[in-house]
Amino acid sequence: MSFVDVETIGQVLVVKINRPERLNALSHQIRNELAEAWTTLKESDALEVGIFTGEGRSFCAGEDMKESLIDGRPGGRPISISDPLMDGTLTKPVIAAVNGYAMGGGFMLVEATDLRIAVPQAIFEVSEAKRWLLGGYNHGHMANITHPIATEMALGFRFTAQRFYEIGFINKVVEPENLMSTALEMSDHILSLPPASRVNTVQMMREMRPKIDQNLLDLAAALHDHGDKDDLIESRKAFAEKRKPKFKGWKNPEDRNRPPRLQVN
Repeated sequence: MSFVDVETIGQVLVVKINRPERLNALSHQIRNELAEAWTTLKESDALEVGIFTGEGRSFCAGEDMKESLIDGRPGGRPISISDPLMDGTLTKPVIAAVNGYAMGGGFMLVEATDLRIAVPQAIFEVSEAKRWLLGGYNHGHMANITHPIATEMALGFRFTAQRFYEIGFINKVVEPENLMSTALEMSDHILSLPPASRVNTVQMMREMRPKIDQNLLDLAAALHDHGDKDDLIESRKAFAEKRKPKFKGWKNPEDRNRPPRLQVN
């Protein structure tokens, strides 16, 4: 049984996660099927725009934590093929039509798109701080969001669609009955542009996204290891069991005051 529906409308590929009973959580199967769908868009000579949405009250709830617990692997198993949307090799524009919750890995799917529409009921959350040893420090930076708001995102606070619209993370907030029609209208506008203009403009806008300096990436890698990694599984167990987590923090309590530091040349 497939959990990703694909529909072609003219030159538009509509990709929909369809596992509403699990809030469209990213199982290994769904991540593989998404990679296949975006590969279809990437390699097609007939398709030029993608629309990405979900079924039910969630766009995507992020990692399938029950599956991660079964596998004993936080973050899930590697997929069998590369996902062109997530690895940046998909040169065609993608519009997110966010129909509900976009949490954790679901937020990152939205973040990978070029234009974003959401319903008023949509809720967004950068979840790394809840599931790993370092919060999502990079997301607000890449979105050109001011430091206090980027910090709020990194610490796992939730955002409404309206608030994200006001700070410029999404383009439009529309009622649910207008979500797909608005996405298709945006697709029509994109397709009305000269092909080279469309392709070149998307490439240019993506290249202009802020990037994280290498010394900060090195620090982030060190901070991802600074703490008791048993807490990664504990956060997922507590979620699955609907209880308050019992975190350890550090194997050696003295490590709390000995974090990795930024190395400046």
